[in-house]
Amino acid sequence: MFSKIMIANRGEVAIRVIRACRELGIRTVAVFSKADRDSLHVKLADEAICIGESPSSESYLNIPALISAAEIADVEAIHPGYGFLSENAHFGEICESCQIKFIGPRPESIRLAGDKSVARMEMKKAGVPIIPGSKGTIEDQEEALRLAKRLGYPVIIKASAGGGGKGIKIAHNDGKLISSFLTAQVEAEAAFGNRDIYIEKFIAKPRHIEVQILADSHGNVVHLGERDCSVQRRHQKLIEESPAPGISAKLRRKIGAAAIRAAKAFEYENAGTIEFLLDGDENFYFMEMNTRLQVEHPVTEFVTGIDLVKEQIRIAAGEKLKLTQEDIEIRGHAIECRINAEDPDNNFMPSPGKIETWNMPGGPRVRVDSHGYAGYTVSPFYDSMLAKLIVHGENRQDAISIMLRALREMQIGPIKNTISLHERILNNPKFRQGGVNTKFIETFFSPGTTETSENDGDRK
Repeated sequence: MFSKIMIANRGEVAIRVIRACRELGIRTVAVFSKADRDSLHVKLADEAICIGESPSSESYLNIPALISAAEIADVEAIHPGYGFLSENAHFGEICESCQIKFIGPRPESIRLAGDKSVARMEMKKAGVPIIPGSKGTIEDQEEALRLAKRLGYPVIIKASAGGGGKGIKIAHNDGKLISSFLTAQVEAEAAFGNRDIYIEKFIAKPRHIEVQILADSHGNVVHLGERDCSVQRRHQKLIEESPAPGISAKLRRKIGAAAIRAAKAFEYENAGTIEFLLDGDENFYFMEMNTRLQVEHPVTEFVTGIDLVKEQIRIAAGEKLKLTQEDIEIRGHAIECRINAEDPDNNFMPSPGKIETWNMPGGPRVRVDSHGYAGYTVSPFYDSMLAKLIVHGENRQDAISIMLRALREMQIGPIKNTISLHERILNNPKFRQGGVNTKFIETFFSPGTTETSENDGDRK
């Protein structure tokens, strides 16, 4: 086991890793930008090193600065958290060349999963269902038009190196396809340094279902059940829950088995997530693999009782999984709400600034993962997430009741935040019924107000 680990990240995920390390008896090193000098993860780590200016390009994305910090602190391993460099194969290779263990998958697996068009073909070979679409990247508009005619509109254009909703365009006709093709290439180049794109048949109102997997370096792979992440805005998740409501036992087994086949096809090690789209006829299709810890990992921890970060560290240290698939039991229901420093009544305008009121909920089966505190200043340089509120109930309705109680206790001010939005979502009859699709937010809430719309269209 490692004796000292550096966390190449910030905020609540850095704190999450620090807590797991402390329970394992491992010393931690935090890194921070000048904007994060007073951040909570800096205060909680055993050591802390400033790695640069406030912009992430000059700090948390600065590989030479991170490696220098790791060498100065004499760490044995680096945990990348999520976001920033967590899915950067080059960073993993640099860590390896410096004899520092990267707590995550091998660079080869990151690179394979990161190229979405190549990953699709690997999944097809592994017998994992994929959405009908191009066999590889699309080189020009004429090829795109021919494929769209064969698939039938609408189609979705995606960046091969994409993620986070960037480089995604939907086309309903030839004219829109041509303009979207060029725009997607430009966005992909700007966001990922790679203009390659591919095309798939667009599934209009899918559910977003993902499966958590763990895989060690000895060939053992298990899945820890599925999460429903369908409540999202502009491809950014707002609420996640486990298990997915309305999923039959037969479908749950099929999705879990497909996730394991996918992980083995990638020759995967460590924690990862296989993401699927589920249509109204219970057909599911591979979407992508996230080769890192997920923001929503606490809901899986609640229903399985397994500490995913500790498992990540043990796997990276070369240990075998102590769990078999038969050992994993899903108990109860868990829900996570992401509380962001945004104004949901003003088109989700970011709301940076100093926090004066900070009251977090408590009580049985309530967990808050956060780096915030009274007096903390939310920086405009980074993601707007303030906290993750996670609850665990005996069943879904019990979990919703606990979450609503916890949300009412939660107070953050004076900056704007999304607490009230989550209360409105959880009180929505269709959400409470379960099985909403990824169009839920835009279908049921009027733009700018998030109030329930009178004309909410197709409610399936």
